[in-house]
Amino acid sequence: MAASTTALPSTETFWADAERHLVRYGGEFTREIIDRAAGSFLFTADGRKILDFTSGQMSAILGHSHPEIVATVQRQVATLDHLYSGMLSRPVVDLARRLADTLPAPMEKALLLTTGAESNEAAIRMAKLVTGRHEIVSFARSWHGMTQAAASATYSAGRKGYGPGAPGNFAIPVPNVYRPDFTAADGSLDWRRQLDFAFDLIDAQSTGSLAACLVEPILSSGGIIEPPAGYFAALQDKCKERGMLLILDEAQTGLCRTGTWYAFERDGVVPDILTLSKTLGAGLPLAAVVTSAEIEQEAYERGFLFFTTHVADPLVAAVGNTVLDVLTDDKLDERARSLGVFLRQGLADIAGRHEVVGDIRGRGLLAGLELVVDRETKQSSDELGARVTRRCLQLGLHMNIVQLPGMGGVFRIAPPLTATEDELSLGLTILDEAIGDACAVL
Repeated sequence: MAASTTALPSTETFWADAERHLVRYGGEFTREIIDRAAGSFLFTADGRKILDFTSGQMSAILGHSHPEIVATVQRQVATLDHLYSGMLSRPVVDLARRLADTLPAPMEKALLLTTGAESNEAAIRMAKLVTGRHEIVSFARSWHGMTQAAASATYSAGRKGYGPGAPGNFAIPVPNVYRPDFTAADGSLDWRRQLDFAFDLIDAQSTGSLAACLVEPILSSGGIIEPPAGYFAALQDKCKERGMLLILDEAQTGLCRTGTWYAFERDGVVPDILTLSKTLGAGLPLAAVVTSAEIEQEAYERGFLFFTTHVADPLVAAVGNTVLDVLTDDKLDERARSLGVFLRQGLADIAGRHEVVGDIRGRGLLAGLELVVDRETKQSSDELGARVTRRCLQLGLHMNIVQLPGMGGVFRIAPPLTATEDELSLGLTILDEAIGDACAVL
């Protein structure tokens, strides 16, 4: 068959078609036509090269088009790609076993799904069934997904205009060290008093049906906020006192990004249920719910149902196995720690040159940089953040900024774990220039 000679539509036609036919699902589309991607870079249809400091949607931890991922997809799609949901394949069982091997006891049972929202949906459903209760607690700056139960536990965006959420969802304040609400005598965050107050309010509102607490170890869409050491152990105690399960959502922090395989390792806690997504598929749609044999058995005996079209699909499970291979063989947990130090120092240097940098936070290769108009008052400016973001893109760096009420613009910086020091240096140089250019017109 002869190759097609059909010309690609013009840029003007592309954007006209996009405007006419695409549903807009959150903000404006970036006005670049992305043609391909490789490693840490995106390449546009008009030949521009853009450094990707967000790993796609915070997911491509091995960079784009990693050769081992490409080989796995090509091999697996040619042999076994999709099955009836009640059938099993070797890649699925292998991935479940290998995930258990990366986790502390008693985490050994896995359910393989597609997205973070779906994994949180399944975890909440499991927690409600096992406990016989329905109330869910999560952080007031949380993002757990846009499906019903996950969206009802999401407070950073998307709550207005859709009618009532699931009943029995409660928010607790985020322990934000940079913007403390409960303070000790020295002005620092008194997170223990904050947590006690939060659960006093939960207890007052609860109908006695508290099922689970669903939280991220580091809030990403909430502004890269990392609760202080000791917080999660205390939170787990609050849950145990009330017979609640602790669900940790490690969509963005899991699988080496923070310098350890899982972010919860820092705190010495083991969740009752763990959800993984973005990083597990390294850019492909793969997610997991992992729990103990005891919880899984109870759920099974009570008739747990989460039968979806793409549950336990072999193609993405094979990709997940390759992700684990690369993370292990290339020691990417160690790499994330060392590159994280390099990145943090570069951000500190930028802060030393620009007064608008109010705070730097995060862990490993998940970093946050908060912009403020005034370091003393911590006054924020949406316009400043938008201006820096635009200038970064013009200079060849894709950055993502979170704008939340009462907070400054917070850049979420999450380059691939495969990035080089030279690539990080390039990104830091562009960010430095973009902040300087944006401030020059304030």
